[in-house]
Amino acid sequence: MSTSDKEPVRPPRVVLSPLPPIPDVAGEDADRASVDYSHYRTNLSRHRTGLSEHRTDLSEFRTDLSQHRTALSEHRTQLSGERTEMSMRRTGMSIQRTRMSADRTLMSVIRTALSMIGFGFTLFQVFQKLLEAGVIDRAGAPRNFGLALIVLGVFLLIGGIINHIRFAIELRRRRQAMKDAGLIHAESAYPTSITFLTAVALLIVGLVAAVSIILNLSLFG
Repeated sequence: MSTSDKEPVRPPRVVLSPLPPIPDVAGEDADRASVDYSHYRTNLSRHRTGLSEHRTDLSEFRTDLSQHRTALSEHRTQLSGERTEMSMRRTGMSIQRTRMSADRTLMSVIRTALSMIGFGFTLFQVFQKLLEAGVIDRAGAPRNFGLALIVLGVFLLIGGIINHIRFAIELRRRRQAMKDAGLIHAESAYPTSITFLTAVALLIVGLVAAVSIILNLSLFG
């Protein structure tokens, strides 16, 4: 802690001595009266000197208090700046957490769509093999049901991708607006979502699976 950070110590209260009494020079000669008045002025001068020294101590104390308050004010300003910096960092990290939350939401859509597409295609393949083996005569209903599951999975995936894109655009716009307003630094990278690319790839797979069922093609072997 520096000297300016230490709280100043107030000088002790001065104990005022009584004023010297005015000499009684009645009946004294002029020389004696002059000497008595000279001693009286000397005592008054000492009394004024003591008061002046005390006023000087108080003035120095007030100066130290002023410097101490200035140091405290600068320290509070520094703390306020640090709190502002921390708030900006937390806001920036909050935006990143929001982005990752959007990725997790898209992952949930991918899992659901993948289950529907995978189950629908598997159902179609099983009954198609049974039909080819002559175990069953018709496989129209399982084919239609499997195709319906695949189509539903594709539509679910399309809706999830569109919502993800709209949310990402809005989040980027708000992040840029907050950066322009000086509320965040926006120094961290904003990478392309791997989850989004996976969703697009799965959408292509679902569309291919639907086309293979509709046109009765063996695109997956």
